[in-house]
Amino acid sequence: MIIDIHTHIFPDKVASNAIKKLSAASGLAPFSNGTLNALLDSMGKSNVDISCILPVATDENQVEHINNFAADLNEKYRGRIISFAGLHPNYTNYKHEIRRIKSLGFKGIKVHPLYQNTNIYDVRYLRMFAYAAELDIIILTHAGLDIGFPGISRCSPKMIRKVIREIGDFKFVLAHLGGWEEWEDVLAELADTNVYIDTAFSIGKKSLAKNPDEHISLMKDELAQKIIHAFSCDRVLFGSDSPWTNQKESIEAIKKLSFSKDEQRKILGDNAAGILGLDF
Repeated sequence: MIIDIHTHIFPDKVASNAIKKLSAASGLAPFSNGTLNALLDSMGKSNVDISCILPVATDENQVEHINNFAADLNEKYRGRIISFAGLHPNYTNYKHEIRRIKSLGFKGIKVHPLYQNTNIYDVRYLRMFAYAAELDIIILTHAGLDIGFPGISRCSPKMIRKVIREIGDFKFVLAHLGGWEEWEDVLAELADTNVYIDTAFSIGKKSLAKNPDEHISLMKDELAQKIIHAFSCDRVLFGSDSPWTNQKESIEAIKKLSFSKDEQRKILGDNAAGILGLDF
């Protein structure tokens, strides 16, 4: 079984504009048009069994609308799509919304400190995370730098360490191998914790917007293997960051690393099934 823990889609009406805007900000060429149908098509071609969709609330007023849309996806595409809920640190009635998220059957909540202009250890995040932890809800956060926000860090490994000290162990997933382009600090600060990391937008090559035939290498395979070994293959989750990557190529990049078939199975699906509470 292959589970992609880290994908994004946009409603059909806004997908084109959203992709153009994000592509311009990042300089990256998208692999697809960012719609649900494009993701489902990619899953079929890549033999991905389940994709987790991670919505980002860039404004507190979007939270309930995003979560209603996500709940509808989960109902209509049960068994293929697992959408997380979204929350924003400025959303004041967070306990009520987290209880609603739990009652709707969501597995997790996605936050993005850069798009939400808030440091990960801010008390508004901490209180949300602590309450979600009480209800056994996963928190998945963007971690490290972001190609669309050069030089700005709101979720560094040291900041994440503060969150763990404050809250303790909970179901905490750090995207981009624990901290995009802050990977040496990931090793120094987080390898001895119980957090999970995903592989999204960290392994392999990505195409550029100005010239899709030109690619950037994200990290050396040796560093990726070093980080995964430090965390152990039990705490690593496959993520593609679709539509910004090709799911099939992302899977192949994992398979090219020096891990056994059993370790590959853990990374590509078994670990995600465990944290998501799926019974297969």
